[in-house]
Amino acid sequence: MNELPLVPGTFPPGLEHLLQIDKLLIIQKLEAAEIIYGIETINRYEVTNNIGQQIYFATEKSNLCFRFICGQQRPFKVYVADNMGTEVMCFKRPLQCSCCCSPCCLQKLEVQAPIGEPIGYVIQKWHPCLPMFAIQNKNKETVLRISGPCCCCRWCCAYNFKIEALHSSEEIGKITKVWGGLVVEALTDADNFEVSFPMDLDVSIKAVLLGASILIDFMYFEKTSKQLIEVTDRNQ
Repeated sequence: MNELPLVPGTFPPGLEHLLQIDKLLIIQKLEAAEIIYGIETINRYEVTNNIGQQIYFATEKSNLCFRFICGQQRPFKVYVADNMGTEVMCFKRPLQCSCCCSPCCLQKLEVQAPIGEPIGYVIQKWHPCLPMFAIQNKNKETVLRISGPCCCCRWCCAYNFKIEALHSSEEIGKITKVWGGLVVEALTDADNFEVSFPMDLDVSIKAVLLGASILIDFMYFEKTSKQLIEVTDRNQ
């Protein structure tokens, strides 16, 4: 018996681009202000399908003070628009203290499609060593799990976060943080991710996995403004 959430007969408008694909590439746009001044700017991402065609563009909306003070822990909304400029999804992350030593300080992300209507959630699960997440549907039922490596930093070639079936722990996909090259990794916090999953997975869950990739980027690979300034100073 297949335990994976499969594509339903109907799904939210705008998610049809996720129907016949099994891979997404998420490309964070380079920001000149981060390279030159070490200032933390909003994140922008291009999302392409498995043959390299852009299908979405995602833009963070967050407060400047939160970006400077809270850094990678800042609350945000990331709005996802299609190629016509129509906003079809929103990833919403509340302000939450981040501490790997406490099960009370865990991150979560709400995925909305259309905007204002939740279709799923990414919930961080407490683990003393590993990044662990539950992928939930709109009814807050866990349908998949994500487990990451014990160490996440920018100074390595790539990192894989396994997407696993709920009961069998079978790996059915992965979120890979792609190495962007020494210059990009050292001077900016622009990251690229590749997300793979079964073709027949529910498109709403595919959208939640896209949101999970954005959350993982913020939690483990986003530099703070202070770190950007320090790195920039060392390279001047």
